[in-house]
Amino acid sequence: MSLGLQSLGADTVSRWLARTMWRLEHAFERARASDKPQDDARIRIFFVAALFAAGFLTLAIGATSAALFANTGRADSLAPPVGAARGDLVDRNGELLAADLLHYGLYIDPREIWDAAETRRALRAALPGVAPERLEKALRSGRRTFLVGALTPEVRAKVYELGLPGVSFEPEERRVYPLGYTAAHLIGFVDGGGEGLAGAEAAFNTDIHDAAAAGRNMPLSIDLRIQAAAEDELYKSVAQFHPKGAVALVVNVHSGEILALANYPTFDPNKAGAASLDARVNRAAAAIYEMGSTFKGFTVAAGLDSGVATPMSTFDAREPFQLGYRTIHDYHATRKVLTLVEVFQHSSNIGTARLASSIGVARLERYFKAFGLTEPAKVELLESARPLAPKVWDEDAMASTSFGHGMNVSPLAVARAYTGLLNGGKLLPLTIKKLPPGARVDGPQIVSPRTSESLLQIMRANVTGGSGKSANVLGLNVGGKTGTGDKFDPIARRYSTTRQVSSFAAVFPTDGPLTAPRYFVLVLMDEPKPDQTGLDPTGGIVAAPAAGRIIERIAPFVGVQRRMDTAPFTEVTADPTDPGEEH
Repeated sequence: MSLGLQSLGADTVSRWLARTMWRLEHAFERARASDKPQDDARIRIFFVAALFAAGFLTLAIGATSAALFANTGRADSLAPPVGAARGDLVDRNGELLAADLLHYGLYIDPREIWDAAETRRALRAALPGVAPERLEKALRSGRRTFLVGALTPEVRAKVYELGLPGVSFEPEERRVYPLGYTAAHLIGFVDGGGEGLAGAEAAFNTDIHDAAAAGRNMPLSIDLRIQAAAEDELYKSVAQFHPKGAVALVVNVHSGEILALANYPTFDPNKAGAASLDARVNRAAAAIYEMGSTFKGFTVAAGLDSGVATPMSTFDAREPFQLGYRTIHDYHATRKVLTLVEVFQHSSNIGTARLASSIGVARLERYFKAFGLTEPAKVELLESARPLAPKVWDEDAMASTSFGHGMNVSPLAVARAYTGLLNGGKLLPLTIKKLPPGARVDGPQIVSPRTSESLLQIMRANVTGGSGKSANVLGLNVGGKTGTGDKFDPIARRYSTTRQVSSFAAVFPTDGPLTAPRYFVLVLMDEPKPDQTGLDPTGGIVAAPAAGRIIERIAPFVGVQRRMDTAPFTEVTADPTDPGEEH
């Protein structure tokens, strides 16, 4: 626009001068022809005055154009902020998670520099983080060259006030994550062009751009208060047991909203490129594990729902059980006939395999598929990993999967399946987007409401008198299931005796109607080490206490009040000295 106006002014002046010169030339000729020298003199005076006027007019046009348009598009102009390319991300309560902020790139044009030595000295003092060789290369480039980006307005002003010729700036949008490491894997990060690469930034990439265009933000499902509690308790357990990786999840069972998603190790999305690939892996979504005994909740639900068993059905766990090619043992053998509740409390592999045998291969496979365990967890995160499920479902596969071996799934897949079993039987998609108040979420019916009620009470019994007792919180009626799965060594082609995945799948509160507010909590430790006590780092040792502490801290935030504790199936309780878990 400015170039067009400047060109228009110059053309007008040129045309006016040409016409004036033509007229003056003919006036001179007429004056000489009529022998009137006084007219000739007057014309010459007018001609000189006209030249001065034209000169002043040209200068005026140039000055006006420079004043109005000189800074348009220039790199060193004090331009207004560029419109945000991406909308702000906020938590469910409106707390800021990610935003576009105006920064600046600094450019050097050696052709405009008067004193290279002074420019070098001033920029080194003002920008000590710029490598000297990079600065030197820019000063010697012979053309306008980018030197450094992501300068804050304060740093830009500091350099600008130096008044260095040949140094200019261009505004640039930069995605900023004000909370740093907090919820990094769920929020994700963007590339240099402002496109989402991971987490919510990638999952909702188009929606976030649209939000910016509409001048609104985008609320995610997480609650920063719950996220902070989950991360804090997870990292405390990490410091105690030194696992190679860890996960904590909190999910609303009625909506599928993920209220917290924590990973260890983690990273700062402001510096995602500097983080290791291992730190950037979202273990809740992208990693898959043999979960061990947390799968027993799925087998028990299938047995209850199919009518094969009731909580009081009995299973002979006095001797190892031969099923298919496997001989199944218990980690701490009770050598008793156990009720189904006791099988769950003692985490008996023998009892669970006998239950699976009663269910049958085809029917157990159908239930596991209905629970969503044979597909990636349904959630917006692009990182959601595909599980490793048996290629052939036979008696051996049935026995292994019934207690969490021979099948690798993500923590989010476990969370989704459990929420469906604990909300009245509806398998819902998980979501990292805040749902409108009162939104109704529906899904296929995977078990009956009665099965859901029974599983809630069996999980509660496991905390009051079984392997999950270290997760108990007074007045919150916590239920849960421990899991300790040995990791398979593909080189030795056998399960390790020193590397394991230890977890605890919890629900609270377990009392009240199925429609009452209810939340699922999962804590997982990948290859935890014994602490100073020297105890085997099973799920009941490393994960259940952390889950209990998370529940105690977040209960006020989700409006769950303490009430009278319930103790279902009190006539059948596990030995309190028995850790009740298998390897």
